[in-house]
Amino acid sequence: MTAGRTGTESTTGVGRRRFLRTVAAGLTTTAGVGLLTAADAAPARAGRAPGRRPPGARPLFLGTYTSKEGGGTGIGLGTYDTMTGRITATGVVTGVADPSYLALAPSGRTLYAVDEQEQGAVTALALAPGAPPAVLGTRSTGGAGPCHLSVHPGGRWLLSANYLSGSVAVHPIDRATGALGERTDLVTHSAPPPGPGQDGPHAHQIVTSPDGRHVLAVDLGNDTVYSYRLDTAAGRLTQVSYATLRPGAGPRHLTFHPSGRHAYLANEVDNTVVVCGYDRAGGRLTPGRPQSTGTGPGTSYPAQILVTRNGRFAFLANRGHNSLTRYAVEGGGAGLRLLDTVPVGGDFPRQIAFSPDERWLFAANQKSGSVSVFSVDTRTGALTNATEPFATPMPVCVVAR
Repeated sequence: MTAGRTGTESTTGVGRRRFLRTVAAGLTTTAGVGLLTAADAAPARAGRAPGRRPPGARPLFLGTYTSKEGGGTGIGLGTYDTMTGRITATGVVTGVADPSYLALAPSGRTLYAVDEQEQGAVTALALAPGAPPAVLGTRSTGGAGPCHLSVHPGGRWLLSANYLSGSVAVHPIDRATGALGERTDLVTHSAPPPGPGQDGPHAHQIVTSPDGRHVLAVDLGNDTVYSYRLDTAAGRLTQVSYATLRPGAGPRHLTFHPSGRHAYLANEVDNTVVVCGYDRAGGRLTPGRPQSTGTGPGTSYPAQILVTRNGRFAFLANRGHNSLTRYAVEGGGAGLRLLDTVPVGGDFPRQIAFSPDERWLFAANQKSGSVSVFSVDTRTGALTNATEPFATPMPVCVVAR
C-alpha cells in the first residue's frame, strides 16, 4: 500500500489528544530574547547577558507549550554544569508558538522547533557563540499539530511529523544560514486503517536510519511504522515498506541501536516495548514480541526510549508511572533485558535526553514543571539523582549541547 500525498491537509480527529488551543494573541513569528521572570523559571544570574556562560557550563534548550495554562512563553534557554549537572536559566526566546519539540542541526549552528498548533509550522533559530538565538523564519508544515522533527544527517533537509493530520513533511535547509525553504513534500498516512480506539492516522515521529538510507515515520493512530527513501536532491519521499504492530499498540517513539541492525519501539497505548529487526538495504522493519516496561498492570504511557552510544543500555520514560526503566541490551542489539525502574522525581516525563557525553540524562516532566537530572554510570547504566529538579514552566523537551 502507498501513502496518500496532498498539498493541503484537513484536520483529522485527535483520538486521545485534544486539539491544541491557539496561541495567545500577540505571539508572532518574530521572536525576542529576554530574561526569565520568577514566574517562568529561576532568574538568570545578574550581570550575565543571554548567550554567555560560566566555565564548565554548556548550553541547554527547553521546549514547552505556550498556549496551555501554566505553560511557558517560548523556548527556554539555560546552561548545565558539566561537573554537577545542575541547570541554570539564562533567558527565553519568545514569540515561537508551542515549541514542544526541538532538534539541533548536525553542525550545532541551528536549532529547529515545531509550532504544535492546528496550523502547524516549524521555526529555525540561528545559534551564534556569545549571542542569543535569532529566529531565521517559520514555515508551514501543511498539517495540524506537528509534534516531532529531525534533521537529516546531511544537514540539508528538515523532517517533521504532523500528529493531528497523520502526515509527514520535508523542508529544505539553506546550507549557509540554516534557514528553511518552502516545503518540498507532504505525505499522508492513508493506509492501513486506524487501530482500535483511534479516529485516524497520528504521525508521532520521523527519524532517519543510522546509515542515512531511509527515513522512518512512526504513526500511533495506524499502529504502523512507514519506511521511506528520501531523494536528497529534490526533497521527496518515496514509501518502500511499512511494518504494522499489533492492533492497539500505539507506537510512539523509535530508537535505533548503534549497529543499525535493530531498533526499539515504545508503544504508548499497550504499555510495551518492542525490539525490531532492521534490514538496512531495503529499509524494512520487522517487529518482535512485545516486552514489559516494568511498571506493572495498567497503562503507564511510555514516551521515549534512548540507547547509549556504546549500545549497552536503553532507558524508557514512563509518563503515567513517573519512572525511568533501565534495560540491558543483549545479543548485539537483538534483545532487551529489564533491569529496574527508578522514580523520575517529577510528574509525566514527556521526553528524555542525554548530554553529548552521556554523563547526564535529563527528563522533562510536563505536569510538575520540572526537569530531573540523573548521572549515568557508564559501567552499569545505573541512574542516580544528581541534583534537585530544575523548575521551569511545562517542559516537554530538553536539548543539551
